[in-house]
Amino acid sequence: MQLIFGTHNQNKVEEITKILPSGYVIKSLTDLNFNTEIEESGTTLKENALIKATTIFNIFKKDCFADDSGLMVNALGGRPGVLSARYAGNKKIAKDNTNKLLSELKGVNDRRALFKTVIALILEGNKYLFEGVIKGEISTSPKGQYGFGYDPIFMPKDRPETFGELEPSLKHAISHRADAFKKLKTSLFRSFVAGWLKYLQVGP
Repeated sequence: MQLIFGTHNQNKVEEITKILPSGYVIKSLTDLNFNTEIEESGTTLKENALIKATTIFNIFKKDCFADDSGLMVNALGGRPGVLSARYAGNKKIAKDNTNKLLSELKGVNDRRALFKTVIALILEGNKYLFEGVIKGEISTSPKGQYGFGYDPIFMPKDRPETFGELEPSLKHAISHRADAFKKLKTSLFRSFVAGWLKYLQVGP
């Protein structure tokens, strides 16, 4: 089964490919030579995920999904939130985003935060939403060589390491994105079973 993933981010593609079972062929926007920037004009993660998925579906007329993720920090009133990818500017440079966040938290004791992912799936024209969340806190400095984005400064609850220090296989098992995509996976499986049962009833 082929699904279009509304992203150019190869890190995300690799992560979801490891989460979904074999049998799913994930095509990114890069794979499809689609280089137009989709404006994320929503004010929530849900709105942005739907904007991206709907745009891709309208163009390619194929089953697709898109996600939007954000880091919400308690002491910053939920920022960077929907602006996480471009917190330090529209160039979306992860290191700059991380440095800005750490600067704003300098001397702050309350470092509680959560990562949230919202996925919008369009399957046979129907829209579905899935949400994944993981709580944790922000470290005082970047740590680790793995992951991307804010991974080097986010420590999942009850763990001493940042996402950047965790082996990818472990991060993929517990992350906010994994939580959301596991729900997506369950929905796809149910859809597959329903389609197969319908096929058996109707026949070839």
